[in-house]
Amino acid sequence: MATVLYITANPQNTETSYSMAVGKEFVQAYRSAHPYDEVVHLDLYKVDVPQLDADVFSGWGKLGAGTAFEQLTDAEKTKISRLGELVDQFVVADKYVFVNPIWNYSFPPVMKAYIDSVCVAGKTFKYTDKGPVGLLNSKKAVHIQASGSVLSSGSAYAEFEMGHRHLDAIMKFFGIPSFEGIFVEGMAKAPDQAPAIKEKAVQQAREVALSF
Repeated sequence: MATVLYITANPQNTETSYSMAVGKEFVQAYRSAHPYDEVVHLDLYKVDVPQLDADVFSGWGKLGAGTAFEQLTDAEKTKISRLGELVDQFVVADKYVFVNPIWNYSFPPVMKAYIDSVCVAGKTFKYTDKGPVGLLNSKKAVHIQASGSVLSSGSAYAEFEMGHRHLDAIMKFFGIPSFEGIFVEGMAKAPDQAPAIKEKAVQQAREVALSF
């Protein structure tokens, strides 16, 4: 049995969001094809994702200098403990599905905060004399992203797109060999074609889910 971490960074629901609607179809198709796998939904707008702030860096610095965890401040202990929970949950999962809209050419800030929480040396990558090496070589990931404009590779504005490209870099950093993108895009540019654009993405999502 595999564990799928379904990570959504969208304050809207499946009725109002293209990315969430396509993500729902992906999960339904995946569960049908893999009935014994566990899908864990991590809604980044509803769970605690600490920022890497002064408390975190202060606590890490103290721990690195030999201070016992119990001697940290309450804020330091709470935030560092939660960051540890997030990265441990990420590491034990077998597959990842990221879902988000494009905001100002990238994903919502909470997704960046989450990425920061799982970029941990010794957990998702390690340092070597030849540079960092990913530790998640047996995992796979899918990214479902919606945007009103067409921003995917090959489009006129592809150079501005920072959401999928950022995640692609992070997946490579972690050593994840399989990372696929499903793009729901162009609805604002061509509103009359929005239903067809959505349906095309839904069909792609269902197909990818079968072999994921």
